[in-house]
Amino acid sequence: MSEEKLLDGASWLKSGATALVLNLLNGNGEEARVVGGAVRNALLNLPIGDVDIATTALPEEVIRRARAAGIKSVPTGIEHGTVTLVVDSHPLEVTTLREDTETFGRKAKVAFGRDWERDAERRDFTINGLSVDAAGRVHDYVGGLDDIAAKRVRFIGDPNQRISEDYLRILRFFRIHAAYGAGEPDRPGYLACISARAGLATLSAERVRLEMLKLMVADGAAVSIAAMAEGGLLLPVLGGLAYPGPFRAMISIERALGLAPDPVRRLGALAVAVTEDAKRLSTRLRLTNAETKALDSMGHRWWRLGGMNEETARRRLYRLGEDRYRDRLLLAWSRSGDDSQSSSWRQLATLPDRWAAPKFPLKASDFIARGVAQGPPLGQVLGLAEDAWLAANFPLDECALKVIADQAAARFARDG
Repeated sequence: MSEEKLLDGASWLKSGATALVLNLLNGNGEEARVVGGAVRNALLNLPIGDVDIATTALPEEVIRRARAAGIKSVPTGIEHGTVTLVVDSHPLEVTTLREDTETFGRKAKVAFGRDWERDAERRDFTINGLSVDAAGRVHDYVGGLDDIAAKRVRFIGDPNQRISEDYLRILRFFRIHAAYGAGEPDRPGYLACISARAGLATLSAERVRLEMLKLMVADGAAVSIAAMAEGGLLLPVLGGLAYPGPFRAMISIERALGLAPDPVRRLGALAVAVTEDAKRLSTRLRLTNAETKALDSMGHRWWRLGGMNEETARRRLYRLGEDRYRDRLLLAWSRSGDDSQSSSWRQLATLPDRWAAPKFPLKASDFIARGVAQGPPLGQVLGLAEDAWLAANFPLDECALKVIADQAAARFARDG
């Protein structure tokens, strides 16, 4: 049974690229509507990202109408009925209404149709099964409006069937709940995810990485991660131990410091205790080089950062740089058992805001002038001098620097 609701204040439906494409595809026996996440976010008064459009028109008709209007069309997924229209450099995906004839993940066979209800029923969650027409009428065939009002994330139809069609929906269930749900996850959906968890092994690392990093920064991530841990779903995803407590603490610490949620830093709190964990996650989730290096740095002797005095903290900050210092320190804080209001941890975490590390002032020429040969010896004596400069608390006056340079050169000559 269909339910309708008028979407108020939807100016994006009345003007701009979305309105132009809807107007282009409506009429002459065809209809187009906005579907999916854009409708959900509009109803929740959240920012609208990508706009997806569904239509009764076949892909060839979509392309024909676009060409007649001088709009560029790209057959990005034409075998599944998807054509991307580019309006003023703004891409909009247009997909012909579909019905699954065979379902096996992302390679499902589909038949084009004209039934909006059947198209809605093939989607994953009720809050993603809504559509809105050009007049702003929201069409609901699956109970999505009630679930949006209740902040409930629920599979359309039988959860077991929906999951068997694409096992990524297990991760999407927890990620969507973290972003749009409230309270504990929907029980039937949760139990279906647990029953089907072996299917996670069939997913590509790239798809798992994308869902997990999105989950890391969702508002309700702590609840979803705790539910996944209790249901035995984190081990097959991460391939090792998970630490929901430090993960929850990291979220509280970021909020207390006014930091933006960082998906890699939160992943480190959840799953990195030593550097070997970072290497495992890199392979397991096919992380980028930058993500892997960040996790590896977090896992490197983070336990040494607790209880530092200011001088030691400055040396750490100098060696690590601001981002690496903050990430490693916050990992240590999240694992310390101290709460997010700890004044001593806050002092250490905010050091980069109060103090900028100076640049090491001695140069290679300072040691060449003291008789040090170029090549490896020069690098070694520079390292000795830098260590002494740090131990002396970053002096910048010429007298102190001369003493450091003389002593480093003399020590190198003696030890060499």
